[in-house]
Amino acid sequence: MTENRIHTHPVLDVPEAACVSFYWNKEKLVARKDEMISSALFANGIKIFGHHHKDGSAQGIFCANGQCAKCTVIANGIPVKACMTPVMENMMVQSVEGLPKLPDVDGNPRISDIEHVETDVLIIGGGPAGLSASIQLEEHGIDAILVDDKDRLGGKLVLQTHKFFGSVEDSYAGMRGMDIGDMLAEKIETSTHIKVWKNSTVLYVFDDKKVGILKDGVYKLVTPKIVLNAAGAREKYLRFKGNALPGVYGAGAFQTLVNRDLVRPTEKLFIVGGGNVGIIAGYHALQAGINVVGLAEAMPRCGGYAVHEDKLKRLGVPIYTSHSIVSANGDESVKSVTIAEVDASFQVIDGTHKTFECDTILIAVGLESVSEFTDEAESAGIKVFAAGDAAEIAEASSAMFNGKIAGLQIVKEFKSDVGDIPDSWYEKADILKSHPGSPEELVACGDENGIFPVIHCKQEIPCNPCSTVCEEGSITMTGDPIKGRPVFEGACKGCMKCLAICPGLAITLVDYRKDSDHPTVFLPYEVYNFPVEKGDVIDCVDVDGNPLGRLQVLGARATKDSNRTQIVRIKAPKEIAKKIVAFTVQKIDVTLPLKEAVPAEHIRDDEIVCLCEMVTAGQIRALVRKGVTDMNQIKAITRAGMGPCGYKTCENLMKQIFWAEKISQEEMVLNTRRPLFVEVPLGKFANGGSK
Repeated sequence: MTENRIHTHPVLDVPEAACVSFYWNKEKLVARKDEMISSALFANGIKIFGHHHKDGSAQGIFCANGQCAKCTVIANGIPVKACMTPVMENMMVQSVEGLPKLPDVDGNPRISDIEHVETDVLIIGGGPAGLSASIQLEEHGIDAILVDDKDRLGGKLVLQTHKFFGSVEDSYAGMRGMDIGDMLAEKIETSTHIKVWKNSTVLYVFDDKKVGILKDGVYKLVTPKIVLNAAGAREKYLRFKGNALPGVYGAGAFQTLVNRDLVRPTEKLFIVGGGNVGIIAGYHALQAGINVVGLAEAMPRCGGYAVHEDKLKRLGVPIYTSHSIVSANGDESVKSVTIAEVDASFQVIDGTHKTFECDTILIAVGLESVSEFTDEAESAGIKVFAAGDAAEIAEASSAMFNGKIAGLQIVKEFKSDVGDIPDSWYEKADILKSHPGSPEELVACGDENGIFPVIHCKQEIPCNPCSTVCEEGSITMTGDPIKGRPVFEGACKGCMKCLAICPGLAITLVDYRKDSDHPTVFLPYEVYNFPVEKGDVIDCVDVDGNPLGRLQVLGARATKDSNRTQIVRIKAPKEIAKKIVAFTVQKIDVTLPLKEAVPAEHIRDDEIVCLCEMVTAGQIRALVRKGVTDMNQIKAITRAGMGPCGYKTCENLMKQIFWAEKISQEEMVLNTRRPLFVEVPLGKFANGGSK
């Protein structure tokens, strides 16, 4: 078990955990107490959880968020989702081969007496937006119930080991996401007016203005005066050959395994998608000691922040822009990935295929809002607000500030004497969710005396911690105080606070005071499970990852104020001292393509659209070409969208086929929304929800 565990991490604490024994297909294994079955299986090197009843294809983890059923196993005789079910001592877990057999029901089940609860506000989601809104309600004495389906508040914040961008004043820029999540959660869990329901799932907002919630396995009905939808977003998916293989999953599932459960799920990772989600996941992989083979982005340049992208490049991860995935290759699980260059119309260019050895392909091609609770509340006539990704996809820094605004908007519904929200707040909210500007040329500081920071930030993004923390006031923002590019002018005493707080690791310090010909350069470093020690020789690179030379390390350690960021010291010739930003840690042979690419067509009829029912693109396309544009009719014929995930993944893929076949938005008839957000065993509505 230990070889697939993370034992040391540059940022995360790795606590000692009690262990329990359990059985997998009658083989005795060891797990950490209370961890999810899926994580325990991955830790034991087991990534295939069964085989689909329809075509015998291998099944494994997919969402790690309870919204699909690809990880279904039989635990103590009952089909369960492995990613949402904790391991217990001596639990008997079996793989699902074909359709799982339903357990026998003892006795005469009856419909349970359902508890009805009333509240002023129901907040759906305990992530950055929901927590920030809750804080405002607490401060103004508004009663609310905060519902979250995890055992820990914070949402995706708890998975983020990197320091946040945005504004120090408004979104805690410079703090690590996991620390922000813990701080916000503590405020709510010790509050007076906010009841916290963890391990609880909102199922539906009904037309009688009641909300069905499964709280700790017991079904309850809540009648709120106002609903705040802060349920976040779900990841979009892609069609390509082999997209249903175990080893293909999203960034959320990967970060859950790595940063929450401290499991190393892969040895070689390839990423598809160059937004912040994919780039950050690559960085998290390196922090966990995982090799990142490469990243492919279909657009001519990555959509994520340049400082995030540059971090990967500098650490030795190749980024292939204007490239798309063609196929995931393997029989039962991923063994390699094939990508190819695409033209302006995103068509594969012949002869550009490359195949890379890897065991996991991370899909990070965008997010879509979990907006259904907003729609349901509006349909029921309940006053509803939305915040964070449930309202609009943006960074978590934006979600926190918009959650704060939404919280005060709700307060005003109960207390008319609360003043209007200032226009400046809405202006700031627009800045925090703004897209990055175009990368610009860096202008190096001309001085070569004393000590000063060199700022390698070449793109306007919402981020100001360096200017906020500078004790001398020598770092200022050009233009907007949050979004402008930082510049250094003035004195520096070498405190290194700007270097340590920068979320993009885009500030270095150059000290000419002892040796003007060979100044000392101070570099921030956060991937030190690839250890760097005094006397080592490192491959130094510039902001874009271009080599500058091999130099010896004078020392490497975290300082009192660096928040687990190591400061690496080197001496460098003055000709390159101001250009050095970082050093490469990943060996180049990890990233090289195989000598021969695995041939594959880019679009194939056997690409899977519905992962639950294994419905192919060819089946959908054939019906569309016959004139079927109603997804409900397609579902009735093929079962696409009928599976446990409730078309959360396949609907977007079906839309892509419709658009490719020149079907307009007006001609499409979308799936009729099913009355439950996730599937629920009928036993939850009987015998008091005890089964």
